[in-house]
Amino acid sequence: MGVEQVHRTVEAVWRIESGRVVAALAGLVRDVGWAEELAQDALVAALEQWPRDGVPANPGAWLTTVGKRRAIDALRRRKLLERTVEELGQDLDDDRFTPDFDAAFEERIDDDLLRLVFTACHPVLSPQARAALTLRVLGGLRTEEIARAFLVAETTVAQRITRAKKALAEAKVPFEVPGVAERGERLASVLEVIYLIFNEGYSATAGDDWMRPALCADALRLARLVQELMPEEPEVHGLAALLEIQASRTAARVDANGEPVLLLKQDRGRWDRLLIRRGLAALERARAADGPPGPYTLQAEIAACHARAAKPQETDWVRIAAGYAELARVVPSPVVELNRAVAVSFAEGPAAGLELAQALAEEPALASYHLLPSVLGDLLAKLGRHDEARAEFERAADLTGNERERALLRARAADCARGVAPTG
Repeated sequence: MGVEQVHRTVEAVWRIESGRVVAALAGLVRDVGWAEELAQDALVAALEQWPRDGVPANPGAWLTTVGKRRAIDALRRRKLLERTVEELGQDLDDDRFTPDFDAAFEERIDDDLLRLVFTACHPVLSPQARAALTLRVLGGLRTEEIARAFLVAETTVAQRITRAKKALAEAKVPFEVPGVAERGERLASVLEVIYLIFNEGYSATAGDDWMRPALCADALRLARLVQELMPEEPEVHGLAALLEIQASRTAARVDANGEPVLLLKQDRGRWDRLLIRRGLAALERARAADGPPGPYTLQAEIAACHARAAKPQETDWVRIAAGYAELARVVPSPVVELNRAVAVSFAEGPAAGLELAQALAEEPALASYHLLPSVLGDLLAKLGRHDEARAEFERAADLTGNERERALLRARAADCARGVAPTG
């Protein structure tokens, strides 16, 4: 295996394993910022050693072991308590990486991941910093990917992450799931983080792949864990319902070549009916609560409309448009309004949707959001305004960081140049 190929393997392993590695190390050293630094040190070691020695059989375990050894070295240099060093150093005298090392963490990894989320969502941090830090340490996302998720500048995200680590260290925040009295106030941030992690996996903001299924799996597992931890909270079930239903489409969202397949063109026979049933069951639990539904439950109800439609033409777009209108009332957002414009275009026609979408053109938060020109291009094309549509698709292609999506948008621009009407 050549050096370049090994480096690609390292990157792929990091995407899959980084959250587990950081969580395991944070469970040992009780410091999220330091745990991420140790994991990054292990990543550098992998880039140096794997091209020479080969990729280990258990790459996640290898990274965790290296991080743990770095922690021990640092603790010894700092002359910390001998008992702590001995506890961390158990079973590390043998230099071999045993096959069951990863399994040693398997029983605790879910708890460590959950602790990691709650720790990164501590009230000492701003809501934005909580989400950015968790996406970084749990999801292994790059700064630019987090910036796209938040629709803010990269420098802003970098500053948030740096300050968040410093704030957690200075406040000596314990690495633990908070007590019952504190959970409620931190739940909103926890749910937001899980939601953003899933979204990055569901529609990757950058890279060569349309999706990053490992992130979706991490988010879904965390949503289920929070469900178990806080079953009395309706929005916990609302989020779980949303993610279960969205995840049910995973197999149908790409073709055999990894190219994107848009919702209305997907083979619904490939949708995972088990995940849909789980999602609908979670939605029923969310609906059973007293009071008005929250934003995740509202989004889950919209997703359920798609899940219940056996064919695209059976979709209840009027209900979906009403759902987005209610969601916009609960959590006003230009992104929600853009989604409402799409729903209205199917319920009332492309002209009605275009009017709503064009009204968002001056929204600062959408200035670099590629889905705005993408939606405008689609609606203009449906109205036969192909030159305008082509320009919007080209602008969307320039804005997206995902190579698969860029190719799709450029293909749609080319269709418009030939006067080909959209089929979806």
